[in-house]
Amino acid sequence: MSKAAPRLPWFGPGKFPLYLAPMARHTDVAFRQVCKEQGADVMVTEFVQSEALIRDNFKAWEMVDFTEAQRPMGVQIFGATPASMAEAARLVCERVRPDFLDLNFGCPAHKVIEQNAGSGLLRCPPLLYDLVKAVKDAIPHVPLTAKMRLGWDYATVVAVEVAGRLQELGVEALAVHGRTKEQGYSGEAHWGWISQVAAAVDIPVIGNGDVKDGASALLRRRESGVSGLMIGRAALGNPWIFRQIKEAMGGQADQPGGISATERWNCIIRLAELTIEVHASRLGTRDVRWMLDRMHPLTQGLPGSRKLRDRMRHCLTLADLRRLRDEHLAEAVK
Repeated sequence: MSKAAPRLPWFGPGKFPLYLAPMARHTDVAFRQVCKEQGADVMVTEFVQSEALIRDNFKAWEMVDFTEAQRPMGVQIFGATPASMAEAARLVCERVRPDFLDLNFGCPAHKVIEQNAGSGLLRCPPLLYDLVKAVKDAIPHVPLTAKMRLGWDYATVVAVEVAGRLQELGVEALAVHGRTKEQGYSGEAHWGWISQVAAAVDIPVIGNGDVKDGASALLRRRESGVSGLMIGRAALGNPWIFRQIKEAMGGQADQPGGISATERWNCIIRLAELTIEVHASRLGTRDVRWMLDRMHPLTQGLPGSRKLRDRMRHCLTLADLRRLRDEHLAEAVK
């Protein structure tokens, strides 16, 4: 049963929200909109360094931008200094007014760890707690949430202990990725530990890791005691996963054949249109080639996807991309 969180109304009896996980270089305004249209309930921006926000870095502020249609929306920040994290949190909440502010204690990237930020803070819980307290004191009027991993490695799993202390400090919901920092994104997520965290605290816990379809979502909901699920890499090539999970939870069977080629192409075009709308004026180009890495995952499942990706490299404009869609769909029905 989902736990209540008065300032986070998407939790509570009868509710089980699906989050789109924050993913660097992927979950910008355009991709978030695609996922919202496919049923994502709650989203969080790509994580942004606190010092970059304080320096008024344009790109950092662009990353925390969102539209009203994407609410409920959180902004995620990271850093290693309580004072700078508090100031960044205050600035974010004043300027963009998110529904909640999220703290990153989960990123395993080396460039983040060497700053003693992200999952590096799991080696030093006292500093992590100081960061949380400083941010909480700076923005008492805005709900504070966090995302973390299990620990640095399996010899030092601290998730249950840290979760309990975060609850005491006023964190109102917690996303737990069922891997350690040392695992990165390899191996299986350890849902047994996520279940222990969910049982140990009274705040909602959002489970993250290896949720790939409706069946795996139903299993995690039934066995882990979490109050919601966070979908990350599985959404990159399948933003329909949010709709599929909701259909599964409503008792609907998987659609035979999965996502059609036409629907995949419609999504590719939609993402390209939104990406140009969001970024073209700043970049000074409407060329679609620079966004191919965003579109490539969506070609999975299309006939001849490898050759198709090669053909996409020759598309300069949206018109070229639409023409390729028409040609490819015509070839598919021959």
